Amino acid sequence: MIRGARAVGGCRCLLILLIGLSGGSAAGAQERPAAQVLRLAFYHTDLARDGPGLLLRDLRRGDPQTEAVAAVIAACAPDVLVLSGIDYDADLAALAALNALLEAQGAGYPYLFAAVPNAGRPTGLDLDGNGRRGEARDAQGYGRFAGQGGLAVLARWKLSLSRDLSSLLWRDLPDTLFVDHAGRGGEGARGASVQRLSSSVHWVVEVATEPPLSLLIFHATPPVFDGPEDRNGRRNHDETALWLHLLAGRLGPVPSGPVVLLGDANLDPHDREGRGEALRALLAHPALQDPAPGRGVAGCAPGQGGPAPTVDWPVPGPGALRVSYVLPDRGLQVVAAGVAWPKAGAPLAETVQRASRHRLVWAEVRWPPEARD
Repeated sequence: MIRGARAVGGCRCLLILLIGLSGGSAAGAQERPAAQVLRLAFYHTDLARDGPGLLLRDLRRGDPQTEAVAAVIAACAPDVLVLSGIDYDADLAALAALNALLEAQGAGYPYLFAAVPNAGRPTGLDLDGNGRRGEARDAQGYGRFAGQGGLAVLARWKLSLSRDLSSLLWRDLPDTLFVDHAGRGGEGARGASVQRLSSSVHWVVEVATEPPLSLLIFHATPPVFDGPEDRNGRRNHDETALWLHLLAGRLGPVPSGPVVLLGDANLDPHDREGRGEALRALLAHPALQDPAPGRGVAGCAPGQGGPAPTVDWPVPGPGALRVSYVLPDRGLQVVAAGVAWPKAGAPLAETVQRASRHRLVWAEVRWPPEARD
């Protein structure tokens, strides 16, 4: 049952919906006893489809991949879960359908949040200079349609969008590495006036725990698939660097209380292509901590021998890299962490592999946090 929906700023491009589970109530969910530990997870689901409505179709007809994704989530059962690679629709129908699969396994969530990403959002320009408008590479972020491969949050507590930095123009980021399209011809040179930094989203989402917890959420563009100007490499760097500027107070107020960064940087800090300076600075940031989780030997068991890769791309190709991250506040005590990557033959191993090339990354923190002088 929809508890509430509103368009922010009178625009349908951003919707916040809080969806209560059937048979429950928002009040009941808020009265859930405080946990001794809080499990937070990020999962790139690979649920993006090639056209609008196709994901909802697959979720409703029992597609093996969508069922595998639900099984992985249910096995890990995080208290707060950030998903990427999931198509957005205005009524959150696909997200609600995924939650219904989780409900059937006793792992549903009373609160869901999603908003339209920059992926597939039209710019009205021929950004890639190929003489045609409206193609995937002409959008704010690569996408065949508006909302392809967006992000969502599921939680056991009420969610609210505290800040949305997704509309920040790339050229306006402090110390930006922005490069325009002047060399591409067409309308590319006009891109500076419209090109947003976020290829998908940059959100600060508040979870109504006690005290409130702020989630820093993003999914950066791959640092490849460009030319000698290294435009995607520069953008990937700056999408990560945005959090450094936010935590330094250069993009408005720093979130109060504990924060946790959850996202896909599309970059390994030490391997393969890309500009890793911003990511390495984020992993070593004094406000955050990197649990460096290892592979879980059985689903969401604590990781072994970390830090583990979080994606298994085909070879020849990038191969196994660490690209997804859960970075808790330095003031929180991390109890356990892991990457859901069981060994071959272990429980869930085939399900995890069928669900996504990416692996669910999680961390448990002591909650509520201890009071500090």
